[in-house]
Amino acid sequence: MDMLKSEDLSETYDSSSALPEEDKDETPADGVPWSKPQRRWSRWIVMALVPLALIAVGGYIWLTSGQSVSTDNAYVQQDRVSVAAEVGGRIIATDISDNDLVKEGDILFRIDPAPFEIALAQANAAIAAAEVQVQALRTTAAGSSVDISAAREDIAFAQATFERQRALMQRGFTTKADFEAAQHAVEQARERLRQAQADAAESQSFAANARSMPGENPAIAAAKVQRDQAQLNLSRTVVRAPSSGRVAQADRLQIGQMMVSGLPALTIVADKNSWVEANFKETDLDQMRVGQQAEIRFDAYPDVTLKGHVESIGAGTGSEFSVLPAQNATGNWVKVTQRVPVRIAIDEASPRPLIAGLSTEVTVDIRSKGK
Repeated sequence: MDMLKSEDLSETYDSSSALPEEDKDETPADGVPWSKPQRRWSRWIVMALVPLALIAVGGYIWLTSGQSVSTDNAYVQQDRVSVAAEVGGRIIATDISDNDLVKEGDILFRIDPAPFEIALAQANAAIAAAEVQVQALRTTAAGSSVDISAAREDIAFAQATFERQRALMQRGFTTKADFEAAQHAVEQARERLRQAQADAAESQSFAANARSMPGENPAIAAAKVQRDQAQLNLSRTVVRAPSSGRVAQADRLQIGQMMVSGLPALTIVADKNSWVEANFKETDLDQMRVGQQAEIRFDAYPDVTLKGHVESIGAGTGSEFSVLPAQNATGNWVKVTQRVPVRIAIDEASPRPLIAGLSTEVTVDIRSKGK
């Protein structure tokens, strides 16, 4: 009996020691033991809070999803003006360097003006030659009336001589040779009159052309046009800024370098007019409208967030305007989600300088009212 009781006691002891740790009474710091019902209620509360939290997070995501579209394929854009010389020549001076701020009309660089000064001098000489020629024509026109009068006198004299020879020929007092010579003299005098009249008509034509313009002969006017062109080319040897902004790529300009007409020499970035070009997926455009509000974040300035709005949506995808458009009619065609450039206007001033090409992240609120 004693042995059985001892075994029962040992089994009872062992079973109590095998209880889980969570079912054992624990004594807190204040010395008052916790009861088992309190621990069970705490466990149920924790188990209930976890799914409630998951439901709350899921509900928030469900409620807020579909209210905006965003992309990080977006970059700051600014107006850029490529500056090229309108005349060719050797660069003799540069007045700017990279990142300089310039105003409209500021001198950028200069081209050797010597060849254009020579061309201007040649044009002035052409004007002088034309004026001399016109004066000679006027003198000729004035002398043409004298030639006509002389020719008429010659005709009258030759005709009188011919009449005498004819009268003598009828009486038999002259030879046939003299008669024919007198007749030939009349014809020559008449030809000289016709030539004098033609010269007079030509001179009068030049004089009429001179009177058709306001005090100028066409030859002089053409020479003056050449002079104006030469003077314009000379003025273009000084290249000025077409707009205000910041200079870029000015390191291309070197003194002594030959500048080719029409070849871009440098770029001026107008940093006062900035916008963002965001390339959204075509699947994001369903609810997007012009005028909807947008939020812009910058990779370069994490603490800067600017407000903007959708200014315009591109007329074509980026692949349509690429140098080598996709050939979708080929046999190895693979469907790719296209991106459409969307222009985002910046509605507020930036506390940090905006640089062309900065990476941004754009979020468009498609709930906002658009146009």
